[in-house]
Parts: sequence; structure tokens; C-alpha cells
Amino acid sequence: MFHVGGARSALYNWAVARQSGGTFVLRIEDTDAARNKPEWTEGIIGALASIGISDADPAFEGPYFQSQNADRHREAAQRLYADGRAYYCDCTREQVQERTGSQQLGYDGFCRERGLEYAEGRALRFRTPDEGATVVVDLVRGEPAFPNSAIEDFVVARGDGSPVFLLANVVDDLDEGITQVIRGEEHLSNTPKQQLLWEALGATPPVWAHLPVIVNEKRQKLSKRRDKVALEDYLAEGYLPKAMVNYLMLLGWGPGGDMEIRPQEELERLFRVKDVNGSSAFFDVKKLSAFNGAYVRDLSSEEFVEACGPWLTEPYATWAPESFDAAAFATLAPLAQTRITVLGEITTYVDWLFLAEPVDDEASWTKAMKPGADAIVKDTRERYATAPWDAESLKTALEEVAAAHDLKLGKAQAPVRVAVTGRTVGLPLFESLEVLGRERTLARLDAALAKLAG
Repeated sequence: MFHVGGARSALYNWAVARQSGGTFVLRIEDTDAARNKPEWTEGIIGALASIGISDADPAFEGPYFQSQNADRHREAAQRLYADGRAYYCDCTREQVQERTGSQQLGYDGFCRERGLEYAEGRALRFRTPDEGATVVVDLVRGEPAFPNSAIEDFVVARGDGSPVFLLANVVDDLDEGITQVIRGEEHLSNTPKQQLLWEALGATPPVWAHLPVIVNEKRQKLSKRRDKVALEDYLAEGYLPKAMVNYLMLLGWGPGGDMEIRPQEELERLFRVKDVNGSSAFFDVKKLSAFNGAYVRDLSSEEFVEACGPWLTEPYATWAPESFDAAAFATLAPLAQTRITVLGEITTYVDWLFLAEPVDDEASWTKAMKPGADAIVKDTRERYATAPWDAESLKTALEEVAAAHDLKLGKAQAPVRVAVTGRTVGLPLFESLEVLGRERTLARLDAALAKLAG
């Protein structure tokens, strides 16, 4: 699944590519067979397309697959060895730990001067400089310096000859002409090693930008084991792609001013990597929902009806497909549009209209059907049997019932609403009754009276 942090990184890369007349390159790093399936690749491509990043735009290139560049990775490893920038090592982890007396200390350089040649089981290690520091010029982090003495001679090719990710990543970046790398800060610790590899291969490192982590309300890094992190999950709940884009681009960056709701094109034009805040960014679901509600309300009626489509069919719909009435839904849709924040909520706003009976919600029934409710329902049923069937007339009739029982309209509405819809909250009652129709409304009131009678 596509992590929302990955989506934010992609959006920032996309903005930079579009601003500069450059190219956004999608590479699928698929060398780990256990974490590589075609459907996952399609999921990434589909998720990117949902937030406006796809091959429909000339700024998009790819996808490339890391596994298809394996020969170049091996060539680079051998070049490092031939140039004296890497050496073979036959030390086991246990041997290193025995020499250093610690599991935390890195490799101790034991094989540096042994002159070993390739043999099965011998790893190829990069020879890091002994002195000085590797300075990473980072548009977000400044210029952090990493003492070379603290960087162990790291493995670039395994004992079977296959290059590790660090080297493959650098070689792919070189081959694909990558000039800027914008990614999460968890990769910052890899950057000095990658930068040393770039320089060892005779190339100038790219411009780096490491984005702050995204955290939950407890200020813990968003984790797929604990938090909802997949972009697809949010879209499946009914968050609009445009709202997701708007919110994600503001996680750690802002265009200035008080206006936060902005179209993607405007955010892309205003975005500057150097203005990204280095502190962690809080993923506030409540704020995301507020953004989404604004985008929902901004849809035209026709767009809203179309957008609700997926949540009006299986597996979300609780009614039989043949019971759905598109015209009736279109009539009530404008009333729902002003109330929902997430499209997935539409199902519970209109299910009572397409079900044979009201929703069975015991809590709502208990709350509304207090002593005296039976009289209100009975009197309402009598008036509704002959009242003109339009929202205003239905409201007037219930106001008369309320006055007869010395109640405000809101109090009188409650048992009628629950009798007809099954819930204490929902769309405006009288417009709902008008769409439901006299026959079905009276039948539901009769059923409520029978239940109240015991």
C-alpha cells in the first residue's frame, strides 16, 4: 500500500519537476523478491495517478525497474574494486563482534590490506576515507557533516556477488540522470555512504532534500502497524484525491498567508523545497476531514452524485441493488452534500430510503421513544394521511401536533424521525418524507405504533 508519507514526497518531487521543466522519474526498486508483486507495482502506479501524477503528463517518466539494471550494478561493483575503492572481505558477523567486543560497533577494517580476491562467500566492502568528513548539502537540513571515521567500510556487494541496495540506488540514479533527490529523513543516514559512492564513480552527487517524518497525535512516527497510513485506505473511505493532495502538500510546508485550501496547480507553483520545515509534521485526521468537507461542498450537484456512486453499491450498500432509486437519491443529494465530510458517510444518510424497513438502531429508538411518543406518532400519522405531500405542508402538520402536545417542533420531530428512518440524526426530515412518499411513510409510522404498543 502507498504510504501517505510516500505520497507527500512524490507530490514535492512532482512540483519541483514541473516548476523546473524537469522530469519526475518513477523507479520500482524490486530487487527484494519477498516484497515485490506485480499487483503492488500497479497499486503504486494507480495511487500516484489518483493524486495527479501519471504518464498522461510529459513530466512523468517510468516506471523503471531496478532488477532490470542488475548488470550495470555488478559492473559498478567491479569498477570500485578495480579502482581500489573496494576490497573483498571474508569476515563473519560473529568474528567482527568477537574482535570489537560489541554488537553496536561497525566493521573494523580487518580485511582492508589482506588483498583478498573474489571468492564465493566474500563480500565486497567500500573503502571509506580515514580522515575528514562527508558533508551533505541538504536543502532542508542545511549541511550536516558526517565524520568519515564514523562511517564503517560498508558492504556494496554480497557474498554471492549481488550488489546491495545502496550501490544499486546510486547506479540507477546515475543511469537515469537524477539531479535532485527529495525523500524522507529516515534515509539521511544512508546519504553520506551514497554520496561517497557517487564520488567514487566519478560523478557529482545530486541535490538532496530530506523531508521531516510524519507523526500521529502522540507524536509517534506514523506506522503501518499502528496507524492508518495507506493513501488507498483514505480514498476508499471517501476522501477526495484533490483534498488529499492539498492536505499532504501542507504537511511540513506552507505557501504563506491564511488561505490553506488551494488547487494543486497553485500549490505546485508556490512550492519551494528550501521552505520545508525540518520539524516533524502532525498528520491531523480532523483537519484532513475539514479539508475534505470543503472540497465536497465545492462539487457541483452532478459531480457530487457521481462521486458518491461507489458507496451506493456493494459492498457498501446495505440494500438490494434493485431498490436503489437514482432519481430519489439525486433529489436528496444536495441536502447530504452540505452535511458530510467524507463520501463514505453517504450510505448511512440515505440507506433508510432504499431499505424495506427503517434502520434497526436500538439506541436511537430508546432515546426518541420516551413516554408520550406514541401519542405524537399517532397524531402525526392521522394528519399525514390527508396532508398535502410536500415538505412545507408536512412541517406545518407536525408543528400543529407539537403545539397540541405543548412541545417545540424539535421534540416532536424526534419520534417521527426514528419511526421513519431508524436514526435520531439525518437529513432534513420533511424533505426526506416528501421523497419517501405518503404510502411508505404511513406504513413506517404504523409499524412504530405497533412496536410501541408492545
